[in-house]
Amino acid sequence: MRFQGKTVVVTGAGGGIGRDVCLHFAREGAKVAAGDLDIAMAERVVSDVTGEGGTAQAFAVDVTSPESVNAFIAEADTTFSGLDVLVANAGVREIVPVLDLPFEEWNRVIDVNLTGVFLSCQAFARNLVAAKRTGAIVNLASTLGVSAAPQRAAYTASKHAVVGLTKELAMELGAQGIRVNAVGPGVTRTPMTERYFQEPEYAEKIRSIHALHRWGEPHEIAKAILFLASDDASFCTGTTLMVDGGWTAGKAM
Repeated sequence: MRFQGKTVVVTGAGGGIGRDVCLHFAREGAKVAAGDLDIAMAERVVSDVTGEGGTAQAFAVDVTSPESVNAFIAEADTTFSGLDVLVANAGVREIVPVLDLPFEEWNRVIDVNLTGVFLSCQAFARNLVAAKRTGAIVNLASTLGVSAAPQRAAYTASKHAVVGLTKELAMELGAQGIRVNAVGPGVTRTPMTERYFQEPEYAEKIRSIHALHRWGEPHEIAKAILFLASDDASFCTGTTLMVDGGWTAGKAM
């Protein structure tokens, strides 16, 4: 078990990819600090983890608030006596033409997807440096961190920025023994994307743009995150691992 005795902090833990991340880390021996804006959702994930015999605790956290993020990291550290891994997973998206995108919606997406990642990484890294501990960070980027799609200006900008921020953090934190990487999921079936799959024609379009002719499942993204957080990836930092079924390899003509 790769994470026996280690503590993993997860933001956006209440559903989708975050839930699977919590379950997979716990199955490999980790203690999980499950943070989410919706504490009830985080508590349901904790119930799932403990129902399998794992160890987890739910925390309320607003990743756009420095005070909330700092409190989350401090409480998780106190609860589990030391931190080892951060998965900065919390995210939102918009589907609005760029000419119609309200400033408030732009700010909401940037605040959660970019500022939230920065604040989470900063607080976690400060904790590790103060405790003289090494560790690993995995950020959630996207295929839209290296490409673009219509009606997602804020989301695309935020995920491109996460890719760049991951590189910057890797450069600055490497000397402290903190590795920083990201994953770039392709279209993954989660509660946030479920509407895509309700229309047969649109679902078929999703299949067609992936080389594997299918969409991803949350457990597939979780397994890639565990790899990057583990000692199996001990010489990996500053990289974004695309877990996208061939989305970024090319498009069928």
